[in-house]
Amino acid sequence: MTCRYRFISEHAEAYKVKRLCRVLGVHRSGYTRWADAAVRRAARAAEDAALAEEIREAHAASRGTYGVRRIDAEITARREAAGLGPVNRKRVERVMREARIEGRHRRRRVVTTVPDPGASGIPDLVGRDFTAERPDEKWCGDITYVPVGESGFVYL
Repeated sequence: MTCRYRFISEHAEAYKVKRLCRVLGVHRSGYTRWADAAVRRAARAAEDAALAEEIREAHAASRGTYGVRRIDAEITARREAAGLGPVNRKRVERVMREARIEGRHRRRRVVTTVPDPGASGIPDLVGRDFTAERPDEKWCGDITYVPVGESGFVYL
């Protein structure tokens, strides 16, 4: 739609707006609403450019590590200190995406143990019967992690 409106605004001096709207199949009220909002769109683009500069400064101060949430917190803190209003996180996210500013990502977890699909399973020598007639007749083992307070784990 905006391409049509832009075409109408570019050719409004040569032809009447009413005729251009009829030929292009748009409503004249929609075109006038779009034309009236041009000043607001330009102001918003200027604000976004200024915000992008703030984001670049905060991103450079973090050595390129901060992502959207931390950049948003940083900019909010700076604006509160300066007595300015906050900025929506989604707007920061959009401006960062448009300016191609990204934080560092953690590395993917490397899988080091890959089981061999052709290997046979571990044999069940006990046959799932854990009853014993006398002590030291059957031994089974497993690594068990038992949480102990806040200090960590005990391994059995």
